[in-house]
Amino acid sequence: QTVLQGIILLPLRVICITFILLLAWLSASIATFCQPGRGFLPLKGWRRRMIQTTLSSLTRTAYLMMGFQVKVKGKAASLSEAPIFVAAPHSSFFDAIVCALTGMPSIVTRAENLSTPIFGAILSSLQPVAVSRQDPDSRKNTVAEITRRALSRGQWPQVI
Repeated sequence: QTVLQGIILLPLRVICITFILLLAWLSASIATFCQPGRGFLPLKGWRRRMIQTTLSSLTRTAYLMMGFQVKVKGKAASLSEAPIFVAAPHSSFFDAIVCALTGMPSIVTRAENLSTPIFGAILSSLQPVAVSRQDPDSRKNTVAEITRRALSRGQWPQVI
């Protein structure tokens, strides 16, 4: 009976997660379509709200479809309290749970990740700080960009 459930549930879960991923890509593409100052200016208004609500909900739903149910104890610090939000060890696909639960903040990611099909568009909509491993000044530039965003008085979302 357990094998039969797995044979039925696995394809259903894969189909649902694929559908959710495509919806996330579509939402991210709409929110960033003809974006003024692409990557240099923060998303504002309906674009930012769309990313926060839609991608957060879709990410939570995808993890629920994978069998993960996350309960939050306490309250995440607001942008005014903590412009930089640190999550550790930030080395697995579970990092997306933290992003969804904190309102889809900006992230720090490898520049190569932004050119990945589908995921690249979703990551770009989060207005990430891109780190280039080939650029010797990348570490200094990344620190400068995180500092600039943290001191923007709420114009940029939290950086995780």
